[in-house]
Amino acid sequence: MDAVASEEAIAAGWAALGARPAVAEKALELDFEISVMAARSPAGEVRSYPSARNHHEQQILAWSVLPSGIDSELEERAQGIARGIVSALGLEGLVCVEMFVTKQGELLVNELAPRPHNSYHQSERACATSQFEQLVRTTCNLPLGETEILTPAAIVNLLGDVWLNASGGRPDFAAALKVPGVRLHFYEKKEARAARKMGHLSASGATADEALGRVLEAYGRL
Repeated sequence: MDAVASEEAIAAGWAALGARPAVAEKALELDFEISVMAARSPAGEVRSYPSARNHHEQQILAWSVLPSGIDSELEERAQGIARGIVSALGLEGLVCVEMFVTKQGELLVNELAPRPHNSYHQSERACATSQFEQLVRTTCNLPLGETEILTPAAIVNLLGDVWLNASGGRPDFAAALKVPGVRLHFYEKKEARAARKMGHLSASGATADEALGRVLEAYGRL
């Protein structure tokens, strides 16, 4: 149902739903989404990664870039939220905390994913310790690895639609890989289906904008 703009519209909106029990949510002016990956070992050591900026299409992550480019004050708040959650839960492993940033600069937790996350696949290229190595370290109760960004990096997801829409079902990966700094990653899934994540392209760059520009250019060549 569309948002209601006044108290007078509430009764009409409820009637339109059949006067059934319903949940009303406050309409928010969302600007964009970020995520912060946090790790905690059984020994209680906690580390978090710089935030990633995420872009969704049809409610599916289309691309993500590290670093997110948000200001230092917002970054500090996001880090505090992620570290606070992983510590309060006593979680051993990883948790990706997805957060909406509103037009007013609020941070609102959207989702918790207690696992390696799509929005940090580029950590394999960008960070001193990838999310995958960090998970192994938490599992084995080893000292957690450094999480600083060594080079900006970005990913764009490859959905099954890329194959379904390509001529002869063969995307032009050779053309994509001609873009400097681009790599191709497959998830070893046999059947391409619409909206199914089959892999991703990643790219590094001197800046986050350059990395994102490269990976989007490569995607456009498919």
